Amino acid sequence: MKVLPFKIPKPEHYALVYQEDIGTSFYDQLHQHEEIQLSYIIEGEGKLIVGDTINFYKPDDILVIGSHLPHLLKSDTSVGGKSKMLSLFFSKKAFGKRFFEMEETKALQSFFTRATHGFKVVSEKEAMIQLFLRLKTSQKLDQFLILLELLKLASTCEYKSLSSFIYDKQYSDYEGNRMRNIFEFTMSNFNTNITLEAVSEKANMTKNAFCKYFKKRTNKTYFQFLTELRVEHATKLLLSKNKLTVAEIAYESGFKNISNFNRQFKDIKKSTPSDFRKKRV
Repeated sequence: MKVLPFKIPKPEHYALVYQEDIGTSFYDQLHQHEEIQLSYIIEGEGKLIVGDTINFYKPDDILVIGSHLPHLLKSDTSVGGKSKMLSLFFSKKAFGKRFFEMEETKALQSFFTRATHGFKVVSEKEAMIQLFLRLKTSQKLDQFLILLELLKLASTCEYKSLSSFIYDKQYSDYEGNRMRNIFEFTMSNFNTNITLEAVSEKANMTKNAFCKYFKKRTNKTYFQFLTELRVEHATKLLLSKNKLTVAEIAYESGFKNISNFNRQFKDIKKSTPSDFRKKRV
């Protein structure tokens, strides 16, 4: 199933689509689709942008991306190895407009509420992983039954939301391409000195127009987004087994000086970089 920017075509007569993504990287273009996406990461790691928020994904993560929620997975190819992900795609009305409103399925409503902002599964992961691994060899009916089991577990599990703000309009292909260019440019250059002039040029807009455009669609300024991306990258480096100093991590993440890095990191993570690293050793 080919994924196009902000659209995902569904094979005719299929209400539920099972997909395997295997390669050096995942599809890394910003996109959205009507279908809700449930994914299990078998191999690979990298950055995950959902809505207005930067996250990271790694092996054994289970992700839920809601309907029309813009997202992308930027694989970290520097760590080597393959990227492998198993996914199910379906819409809330795929099995009938009132299917998930019946008494028998009302217990699943919390899943759809959580999916609105996207979420990462925290508990019940082992049981859900075993269900994902059965999908490839299952017939269509069994895949549907597995989906219901996954929804049941995802409705009651502990979870972490992936986004805090949802733009209330669907993006056109033109807007989708523009936002994709902004995110691609930012993720490729976040550790350099990005200027407002440079990113505005990528968006083909004036500086003032770009600032208003980005704020309306993410509920944060561009430089707030850029700082969060830099801090999340620093977090990954702090949690890895490298021997980089805090100052080196600050530089690698795009901060010009250590004092600004410490201040921004504490504002977002509620901890200094040094304390954050010590608590997780």
